[in-house]
Amino acid sequence: MKRTATILTGAVIATIGLTSVAVAHDGRGGRGMEIIFENVDTDQDGLITSAEIEAARDARFAEMDSNGDGFVTAEEIAAFADARRGKRAERMIERLDANEDGKLSAEEMAARGPGRMLERLDANGDGALSKDELAEARKMRRGGGNGPRHGRGND
Repeated sequence: MKRTATILTGAVIATIGLTSVAVAHDGRGGRGMEIIFENVDTDQDGLITSAEIEAARDARFAEMDSNGDGFVTAEEIAAFADARRGKRAERMIERLDANEDGKLSAEEMAARGPGRMLERLDANGDGALSKDELAEARKMRRGGGNGPRHGRGND
């Protein structure tokens, strides 16, 4: 039972550790991979080694283990996720708050417009999204694709 719990905890940490970096930075102009490198490639040699991945994983675990007992509970994982969501919300407000009042109006949020999503996901450029294009976008988001995301360059 302890071994299963340890393996499960390791899987959760690994999943949260690597995907949360990418997800947290999703929508930043295609810079997700650059940001992963900035956060994980500590010697900045342009390569991510297993030692750097382990160090990033260990740092993420320590960040989640709020009481420092060497274990993470569901409550600690939830608190960690809530804190990350809060940071993303703050960054979103900073990015979109045109009048700098600390809150977003419908107009400020609309400034991003539906066109941005449409432009990014409309693979054939016909100005509309098909079920196939949405399925492909979902596949790309889950890491099932081999190329750049629709509408994003190779940055």
